[in-house]
Amino acid sequence: MPETIPPTERTRVVREAHRGAYDRETIDKILDEGFVCHVGFAVDGQPYVIPTLFARIGDAIYFHGSAASRMLRNVSDGIPVCVTVTLVDGFVLARSVFNHSMNYRSVVALGKAVLVDAPAEKLGALRAFTEKIIPGRWNDARQPNEKELKATSVLRLPLTEVSAKIRSGPPEDDGPDYALAVWAGVIPLAFTPGAPIRDEKCDPSIPMPAYAARYKR
Repeated sequence: MPETIPPTERTRVVREAHRGAYDRETIDKILDEGFVCHVGFAVDGQPYVIPTLFARIGDAIYFHGSAASRMLRNVSDGIPVCVTVTLVDGFVLARSVFNHSMNYRSVVALGKAVLVDAPAEKLGALRAFTEKIIPGRWNDARQPNEKELKATSVLRLPLTEVSAKIRSGPPEDDGPDYALAVWAGVIPLAFTPGAPIRDEKCDPSIPMPAYAARYKR
């Protein structure tokens, strides 16, 4: 893949165009930090947007779900999809309510998702989902059996038509409003994991793994 993905008429950022980003490094970093994507598609004229876990492997996004779900039954037929990922970095408090905003990083990817049939690729995607959330967990826990693999569909969306949009920095007020006696600034937001909680049915003699005890993002 090229270092920069040329924007198309569908992925070019129009509103606040200066916030658009089309380089692979920026796009990949956002995708790798996000846990949930929203998959948009239409069936018989009815739009649907479904949240699901995902992982990036190389130049493609993989997402999965029940083989019986409406989304995967229809997406696997090759209908167009729109996949979005958004990270919220902070609330931006301006001097006027109208200019309040949010610091964020987002990615929009368009294309046709392909149902993954090859067992090795399918298992690799499931491993990527697991390792993205908790690195080291895949080899520690029981891996999917044949029945579970059959009940799960995995789809691949190539990152060929994709762009990012980013907002960062302080509030942007109208000139006269800077004289107002109103506090303005940014409230940063960050993903902060809590202390692990042992399952009541978990043998107390089993030590907590380091990846759980020291989990951080």
